[in-house]
Amino acid sequence: MEQERKATDAAQIVRQLRFSQLPERIRLEDTIEEQPAVAQDPARDAYNPDEWLVRNCL
Repeated sequence: MEQERKATDAAQIVRQLRFSQLPERIRLEDTIEEQPAVAQDPARDAYNPDEWLVRNCL
């Protein structure tokens, strides 16, 4: 019984050490990543759904 109590107390001490404090605050500026905008790729809009219908369904 004493063995279980010591194990429980040790586990409780470990939990208290780990979870007794909140993590350090992170500033909002540090959570935002900015990337420059990329110019639109003309090949991206080269697909025309109407053309697909004409070529495959007629």
